[in-house]
Amino acid sequence: MSQEYRTGREGEFTYRGHTLDELQAMELDEVAELLPARKRRSIQRGLSIEKEKLLEKARGKDEEETANAPIRTHLRDMPILPEFVGLTFEVYNGQSFERVRVDPEMIGHYLGEFQLTRTSVEHGQAGIGATRSSKFVPLK
Repeated sequence: MSQEYRTGREGEFTYRGHTLDELQAMELDEVAELLPARKRRSIQRGLSIEKEKLLEKARGKDEEETANAPIRTHLRDMPILPEFVGLTFEVYNGQSFERVRVDPEMIGHYLGEFQLTRTSVEHGQAGIGATRSSKFVPLK
């Protein structure tokens, strides 16, 4: 691994007592035992064909390749595995693909958690067809 990952705490990154290098050396079943229950269950029951393809793409690429051409996916419910650390994904949010760079702290979450699907709405003034009561703007 060419890049050092540090956390805000002193020392090296660990996930449930294991360093990043140890996690990346583990088999998928061993990593699944460390993940939260929902992610562990989805891996133990078997990843779907689409998720298997995404995992193979991620295994075939390295950090330098994904910086230039990130991996595009619609799979927002793919658990982030130690193999994904350092890679860049373009996750679909329902409207466009947005970049998500995977850091070690993201292990055990879903890809979709880091790309929001809803934006905040800021209402302006009432339009042309608005009624009198809806045109009221309080004076402050």
